[in-house]
Amino acid sequence: MTVRERTQTIEEQTLSPYAALSKNTLGRDTPEEECTLRTPYQRDRDRILHCKSFRRLKHKTQVFLSPEGDHYRTRLTHTLEVSQIARTIARALRLNEDLTEAISLGHDLGHTPFGHAGERALNDLMEGGFRHYEQSVRIVEKLEKSGAGLNLTKEVRDGILCHTKGTEAMTLEGRVVRLADRIAYINHDIDDAERAGVLHEKDIPREITSVLGGRRSERIDTLVHSLVENSLDGRIRMDPEIQEAFDKLYDFMFEYVYLNSYAKAEEKKVPNLIGALFDYLRKPENLPDDMRRIAEQDGIERAACDYIAGMTDHFALELFQDIYVPKSWNI
Repeated sequence: MTVRERTQTIEEQTLSPYAALSKNTLGRDTPEEECTLRTPYQRDRDRILHCKSFRRLKHKTQVFLSPEGDHYRTRLTHTLEVSQIARTIARALRLNEDLTEAISLGHDLGHTPFGHAGERALNDLMEGGFRHYEQSVRIVEKLEKSGAGLNLTKEVRDGILCHTKGTEAMTLEGRVVRLADRIAYINHDIDDAERAGVLHEKDIPREITSVLGGRRSERIDTLVHSLVENSLDGRIRMDPEIQEAFDKLYDFMFEYVYLNSYAKAEEKKVPNLIGALFDYLRKPENLPDDMRRIAEQDGIERAACDYIAGMTDHFALELFQDIYVPKSWNI
């Protein structure tokens, strides 16, 4: 028996009947020989962790555009917080922790520079729109590894695609990630907003804090406990009172942070910047060599969109300056 087979036997003996067993995976689009050490979901996690798109998340905006300070969240630290929360829930429910982690680490690979402002800009430019969760799947299926993709299992790709809105994931692990994502970003965005002087935790209405708690750690603990205690029957959900307070907290954050004119002042510049880059890159001669293959297969606008979506905030700014800002003349 290989190490992988032994791990899969342990999964079968110890995980919940609602868990996704790695031995029962729906597989990959391109069949591969099994690893002797790692299960398919462990291999997917490792592939995501080592890919270029994952590394670029460290320089992509979470909520606050180009914040000055080392302690604000980036898309990468958000991803790690989602992974930690999701794994805690999955372990408590005896779900497949490896699948949960793989989905968590891959869920935001397709996020644009400048956060949701960049996503909205590309959505306005692209025929058919742009959605970061679809782009995340496109990255792992087609863009990574010079067009070969990561060849991930069906369950991981489905969890990535369904991590935000619309259809629920086919696995409970994917459904856990969807809620862990929301738990993570709402609570760490409060922390970042307080650091930025946009709000204070004491501003959160008493009707919310009396149910969820007044501090970030208390709120996360309350939400995670409620999820675990109410999901033992294979339906991922919270206690109705907790869910209602959580929804109110989301609405509060939308009004006081996500739509806050001070916090979002710089975002009004993003559509012009993204639009200018898009216009420049729609000329084939301006695309980098590795994106010309995409242009030939899917069209020049798709290639320009893919290239921009993959940029970090820093790279997008530098490219814009290089193209459109006059340089000093050195004699």
